[in-house]
Amino acid sequence: MFVLFAMFAGHCSIAAAQALPRPAEFYFDEDASVAAPIVAIAGEDEATIEQLVRLMERGGRHADQAVAQLAHLSMASGRTDTGLALYARARGKAAEGSLRLRALLWNQGWDLYRAGQVDAALSAWMQAYANRIVHPSWVPPTFALALWKLDRRDEAVAWYAAAVRTYPDRWSNPAALPGLLPDWSEADRTSLAEVLAAWRQDPPAWP
Repeated sequence: MFVLFAMFAGHCSIAAAQALPRPAEFYFDEDASVAAPIVAIAGEDEATIEQLVRLMERGGRHADQAVAQLAHLSMASGRTDTGLALYARARGKAAEGSLRLRALLWNQGWDLYRAGQVDAALSAWMQAYANRIVHPSWVPPTFALALWKLDRRDEAVAWYAAAVRTYPDRWSNPAALPGLLPDWSEADRTSLAEVLAAWRQDPPAWP
C-alpha cells in the first residue's frame, strides 16, 4: 500500500537543530492537545492502511489525521522519505502556531528520533514548543533525552533540572520513570535515568 505514496517521495526534513532557549523554572502544563499520537483509525495492519489511504484521498473531516497517521506508519516501517513527505503535506495544511501544527511537529519529532535523526527530532520538538504561553510538561524530559543522545550533557542536565523543579517527588526518583513515561522505550528511560544520575551528582543552580 505504501506504493500509493510514491508521489510524495523525497526527503523533507526539519531544519537542523539550533540553540535552545534557557529552561524556564517550571513546566506544569499537560499539553494533551499536542503531546499525543494522531490517530484517524485505530490499528496499523494492511486493512487499516487501506482505509487510511481512502480517507486521505476522499478528503473531508478526518483526512488530515489520516495523512499524519500514514506518515507515522511509513516511518515506523522504515519508509522515512515517504513519511517525511506525508508529514510535510500535513504540516502544509496546518495554520502557523496552531495546536494542530504543534501536534504534527511533536509526532514527527518522535518518528525522527526513532529513525536515528536526533538532531532533526530536537528541532521539531523545539518548533512544537516555540512561542508558547504555557510551559508543557513534556518539554524538559524530552529535550533532556535528545540532548543527552547528542552528547550535549550539560544542557541535558539543565533541562532535566526543570522537570525536577516542577515535580521534585516524581523526577528525582529513577524508580518512578516507568510510570511517568509509559510510552517510552526501556532504552530511552534508561538514557533518561543516566541524565537523572548526572543531575544528582551536580544539580545546576536556579536561576
